[in-house]
Amino acid sequence: MPASAQTNSLSATWQNPPEPIVSMLDADRLPAVSISPDNQWLVEFERRPLPPIAELAEPWVAIAGIKLNPNTWEPAQAASYKGISVRPLGASEGTLIHLPAGARIRNLRWSYNSRYLSFTLTQTDGIELWVLDVAAAKASPLSSPILNGVYNSPCHWLPGDDGLICKVRPRDVGAPPAMPTTPTGPVIESSQGRVAATRTYTNLLESPHDEALFEYYFSAQLAHISLDGEITRLDKPDLIRNVTLSPDGQWLLRSTVHRPFSYQVPLSRFPVRYEVLNRQGQVIHELVDLPLADDIPLAFDSVRTGKRSIGWRTDQPATLYWVEALDGGDASVAADYRDGLYTLAAPFDKAPTEIWRSTLRFSGIIWGHDTFAMVTETWYDSRQRKTWMINPQGTEPVLVNARDFQDAYANPGNPMTIPGPYGRSVLMVSDDGKSIYLNGNGASPEGVFPFLDRLDLASLQTERLWQAEGEKFSRVTRLLDHDARSLIVRRESPSSPSNYYQIDLASGEERSLTDFTDPLAWYADVKKEVVRYPRADGVTLTATLYLPPGHDPATSGPLPTVFWVYPREFKDRDVASQNTRSEHTFTRPGRTSVLFLLTQGYAVLSGPTMPIIGEEDAEPNDTYIEQLVSSAEAAVDYLVERGVSDRTRLAIGGHSYGAFTAANLLAHSDLFQAGIARSGAYNRTLTPFGFQGEQRTFWETPETYLTMSPFISVEKINEPLLLIHGAEDNNSGTYPMQSSRMYDAMKGLGGTVRYVSLPAEGHSYRSREAVGHVLWEMVQWLDQHVKGSD
Repeated sequence: MPASAQTNSLSATWQNPPEPIVSMLDADRLPAVSISPDNQWLVEFERRPLPPIAELAEPWVAIAGIKLNPNTWEPAQAASYKGISVRPLGASEGTLIHLPAGARIRNLRWSYNSRYLSFTLTQTDGIELWVLDVAAAKASPLSSPILNGVYNSPCHWLPGDDGLICKVRPRDVGAPPAMPTTPTGPVIESSQGRVAATRTYTNLLESPHDEALFEYYFSAQLAHISLDGEITRLDKPDLIRNVTLSPDGQWLLRSTVHRPFSYQVPLSRFPVRYEVLNRQGQVIHELVDLPLADDIPLAFDSVRTGKRSIGWRTDQPATLYWVEALDGGDASVAADYRDGLYTLAAPFDKAPTEIWRSTLRFSGIIWGHDTFAMVTETWYDSRQRKTWMINPQGTEPVLVNARDFQDAYANPGNPMTIPGPYGRSVLMVSDDGKSIYLNGNGASPEGVFPFLDRLDLASLQTERLWQAEGEKFSRVTRLLDHDARSLIVRRESPSSPSNYYQIDLASGEERSLTDFTDPLAWYADVKKEVVRYPRADGVTLTATLYLPPGHDPATSGPLPTVFWVYPREFKDRDVASQNTRSEHTFTRPGRTSVLFLLTQGYAVLSGPTMPIIGEEDAEPNDTYIEQLVSSAEAAVDYLVERGVSDRTRLAIGGHSYGAFTAANLLAHSDLFQAGIARSGAYNRTLTPFGFQGEQRTFWETPETYLTMSPFISVEKINEPLLLIHGAEDNNSGTYPMQSSRMYDAMKGLGGTVRYVSLPAEGHSYRSREAVGHVLWEMVQWLDQHVKGSD
């Protein structure tokens, strides 16, 4: 078949990629692992294979920014496990838990005493609550398919053996609202001078019928479900967004949404009321009723006004905390203080207490005990992060660390936590109360070597207790005592998957807790190398180079090469030059990974850094094209000089923002012979209120939006481009229309282009049929346009 005819042909059926990719796609996957809070039990969750397209094509309803399954009352196309096994920590053999055939397991939660593991089981008509008695290795259902899991986890454990609080469907809900056969009138939206700019959202409400569906599916009640299956409904049906329990289990924090709804923003910005209920379901205290938040300023770090980040202190029996903006929520205005942090203890009848103020935007808090917590604040424009040690009862806060949050070399690590007196996570403090522990990634110019440090709370000096070394990548996952004498690490290497080990730091003794083997042993001999090379402006770039087993460029010559890209924005060139990846990790492809192409004789340069830098007052995207092309030129020059690649057999590809990048490199350089762009956005005028790291609107900087849009420069693309997009893409900004219009433009101008639309698929691709077909398309495209190039 002539090349032009093959390019324009349409496939009527799903295709499979060549071997050994097919066998690899269908191979068993490594299980997920969870260790009980008391460190006595290890549970393995068996992963499901890629689901069939029929499962993804099950009915869904897209409303208020989410997609739900109307038959099961849970998120549409929800990922799940298919099996569970349990064993004592350190035992070599586990017990497989008996479950119904075809089990779809979700929403896993340990009880605070580690005696039980709860989960939901999806049936054809809903989701059931099940509980696993860990010691007995027996699971049983506690409810029929009555849970409402359309948004957030439906169930939460009470202390001890007191059961769970769950969201359940109202009784006798009846059939969902029917679509009107005759329109009742036009859909009208209006604005009267109020600034309410929003970024591009998908699956929003569009009609009164959508509003009715939203109220139908989000209607829920709270219920107490005991361990013997007794169900007690607590409150009246309402549009429940979430519920959280106080650590002592005596109070419920319920959030409910209400009208007026919006057709412009998703559920997370709808009016929401926070109330405290007692265990009998009675409202004891209304904390706040927040209005519709469709007018949050576009500047990064702008937030909703009023109370936000509402939760329970994990170190107290029943104390609420929240944050309120002190700058009107607008990051673009000057302010001495941005946020205030407040607490309010049960019975919630006193004035709240302000315990801290931030000069940046509140980012998070880890509670320790009555007089100790660690709080972080960040600011995007300056890339600044500060960590403070605060005393919730008073005294001045102590600055622990301040850095550029993109500066991996200066990252001190994250504080380790442990279940506290109420079973919730709190800071792990040494037995003498003088130190905490920091678990760090360990990025450095020499490589990435994770570590564990002890931080002295008085001097703020650190002591290195443990660090990974050699050609294996390890990191701490759990400390087993308050003085860090014993710990659990997860260790891997390029040829061995992650396994868990218990280590005694004093003696150096260790014991293996798992023994997983490589499911794709073909990749054990793949050559993986972290490479570094300079850009023309002096910035050092990093990439991971993969070569097929046994290939030596010195003796076998160059290979056709695929560059798989995704750029990032920076404010500091030194930070942009840092090395943040290890070549000692275990890397195996899954789904539509570009690494499958190694089996077809391609070299892969994965994730070559393409930093877009805007120092001081300059915005990174002001010179986006120049920096992007320069980064690509540096990568190509490096591989050609090493003999890995030749300039006549190069392809550029990427997913999402990487697809946007690939199209731009085809438009603004002649470095590549073909491109692959998956689920991208190509016309930035269709995302006029910002995208990725760009905060300015189209009307503030139209030249940036136009220059960065490969759609505007499509006449310059004279290389073949394969466009792939999920037909139900729900990612902000990457409507399938973006690929459709890009295809129309290239076709209309005589370009070589192929557009593959994947039914029932979202922003990434999940079904076995679609994944196999995407890999087939990629192999066919590259074999035709790259491997066969002169």
